[in-house]
This record gives sequence, structure tokens and C-alpha cells, in this order.
Amino acid sequence: MSTAPTRVFVARLVGLPIFDPQGDQVAKVRDLVVAMRSDSTNQPRVLGMVAEVFGRRRIFVPMTRVTGIDSGQVYTTGLLNMRRFEQRSTETLVMGQMLDRRVVIKETGVQGTVYDVAMEQARNRDWVLSRVAVQEASKGFRRRGQTHIVEWRDVEGLTTREETQGATHLIAALNEMRPADAANVVHDLPRERRMAVVAAMDDERLADVLEELPEEDQVEILELLDSERAADVLEEMSADDAADLIADLPPDTAATLLGLMEPEEAEDVRRLMSYADETAGGMMTPEPVILSPDATVADALARVRNPELTPSLAALVYVCRQPLETPTGRLLGAAHIQRLLREPPSTLVAAALDESMDPLRPDATIDAVAAHLATYNLVAAPVVDEEGRLLGAVTVDDLLDHMLPDNWRDQADRPGPITGGRGR
Repeated sequence: MSTAPTRVFVARLVGLPIFDPQGDQVAKVRDLVVAMRSDSTNQPRVLGMVAEVFGRRRIFVPMTRVTGIDSGQVYTTGLLNMRRFEQRSTETLVMGQMLDRRVVIKETGVQGTVYDVAMEQARNRDWVLSRVAVQEASKGFRRRGQTHIVEWRDVEGLTTREETQGATHLIAALNEMRPADAANVVHDLPRERRMAVVAAMDDERLADVLEELPEEDQVEILELLDSERAADVLEEMSADDAADLIADLPPDTAATLLGLMEPEEAEDVRRLMSYADETAGGMMTPEPVILSPDATVADALARVRNPELTPSLAALVYVCRQPLETPTGRLLGAAHIQRLLREPPSTLVAAALDESMDPLRPDATIDAVAAHLATYNLVAAPVVDEEGRLLGAVTVDDLLDHMLPDNWRDQADRPGPITGGRGR
């Protein structure tokens, strides 16, 4: 490990790419696994890294497989065990369980919370946790507390179980991740720690993370929230994801939450729930980009710049008669953004419609939707009722979410080099 720096702070390590000897990226760092010592003054040994491989599987990479660490990447031998990481009772996750732990600096008696931890190599070549970054409590309105970086042995409180551990610094780390990556971290947290994190997240961020979690996690988290907050979070979710989640709840709970949601948001969800699950109506998103016949190319491009739109939703705009909220007036047609980019900004979008695109009916089966998108090389397609009114749009990511097995996020079979076992 000659290329490794003498000290590495874990919060800066998380998210770094992991490369094999051929220079191909094989994973990303998500956490560190350590073995705590019975004597709290002894530095914990770093057993390995929790890494996320392509396909969102989290695996264990022993430190013996790590050949180098620099400021922007991690290098391994290339021999990785693709078995899903399962935390053992004797192991502790640095990001997941140490951040936000309340501690005391022995020499000064200063109290604070952990916001980072550093590791370095000992003389025997083992990696150990050596330093702790501690932040004192805030001193008044908008004043951050003083920070300290101290030796591991000079801190008390890291080896004891804490029932009311906060989540401020872990939330800050999660907010730097994409929702799918943050969801993986939340999924792997111990139950008590997961709920502390959920309680500290704002509603919009929690909604983004919930959309990426397995169904059982979604239901568990929502049922543990108070009803008012659960309804607020559902309002922040996309209507199709909210409909899928509410359908998995007990009927009484579902009715209560729908009653607490804003009427317009609840109406969208109820409408989606009225369609069979494996149909275009059940899969569609009721809020595509909808424009009036007098909208220009400049208007369309301004609308699709919205960073909250997924790439598939931003690929098409739909021109409709009034009203412009679904169900709209009659759908006049759809225009591809790729085509609009070649038109003068003042051109009417209605002059650049794809006249060959047929809409889907809400009762179209999942196979019919897949065939339609594949036949016409589309990433999205409109869904209309018998009167030709736009009800929503089915995107390719909506389709994949319904075509993949329910537990696709947790499936074990992923390609990759395999070693004999999870060595230490």
C-alpha cells in the first residue's frame, strides 16, 4: 500500500471510485467496517470497506485487497467477493453508526458530536482508526460550535451504545449523494439509526429517498411516521410512486393519509390507483410537460430545463387544448426535444409535432407498452382516454420499475470476479 496517504478521513473517502489493476472502475466506497476493541483506548482495526458495485449491490472489500488510496480513488487487487455485505454483530460501520455520536474529550471535558473519523496504517500494516473530528454544540443562533481533531484514545463515548444518537452529520453526507445512493445507505442502517435519520431528513429529501427504497422499507418507514408528516412526504413524491406505496398500506391507513393530503395531490394518486397495476394507466406519470398550441420552442426548452424532471420525462413535450392539467383537453401531439433543438426559438412547438406517434390507452398491458416503446424507439409515450384527452405519460423508467422483480434492488446474482469467501 505504498501509494496510500498516511491518514485518510472517512467522509472524504466515501463516494470515491474503486479501480482494479486494469484501471477499470469496479465499485464505489460507501462505508468502512471496523472491529471495536474492548479497551476503548485501543484504536479499532479497519476490517474493510463497504463498496457499491454496479447494480447497486453492496459488497465487502477487505483492506487486504486494497493496494492503494489517493486523493481521488481507491485501488484493489481486482479479486472481489460479490456476495452481498451483511453486517456482523461484532462490526461497526463508521459512517452509519459513528457519525453524530455524542462524545467527551477527556483532557478538557468538552462535549460534542463526531463529524468525521480518520484512519491510518499502523506499523504492522493494519489500518486503524486514529483520529476523531468533534464539533461542539452550536453557540447561539446560526453560530456553529468549535471543532477539534483529537487522538482516538483522548475521546470517551465511541464504544458505548447510544439510544438517542443524532443524525446531523450523516444527513449532511447523505445530502451529497444521489437519491439512489442515499437510499442504499439508509437501507443498510440498523433500524434505530435508520429512524433517527428519517426523522432528521426534510420531507422533500425523504420523498426522493423513499422512491428508491424497496417496498418493505417504504412501508415500514411510512408507518412509523406520524400521519401528518407521512401525508406531507407522500405529497413530495411523484404521484405514481406515491400511488404504488399507498396501495401497499393497510386500507385504513391509506384512507387516512389520502384524506390528509392536499386535495389536488390526493386526486392524482386516487386516479392512478383506479387503474390496474400492470397497465399504462397504473404505470404512467400524471405530470408530463404539457404546453398549449401557442407555445414556442423557447417555451418548451425553458420547461424541460427543470432539474427535477427525469431525462425520460424531459425528452418529450405534449401539446394539448385547455385545460393543461391532466386530464387535459384533446391531445394534439408530442414533440421530441431533440427535434426542437434544431428549430428557431420563436417557432411554434405545434409545427414540430411527431405525427407518427400513436398514444397509448390506459388499459394497455405492460407487454403492449414495452412493445410500443421498443417499436418506435421511444423513452416515453402519451396515455389518452376515449376522448383523446391526455391522462399522463409512460416513461421507460416507469416500465422498468414494473417489469423488474419486486425485489430487484436486493437480488444477489450479479456478474463479477469472485474469491472464495469474505476474508479478514
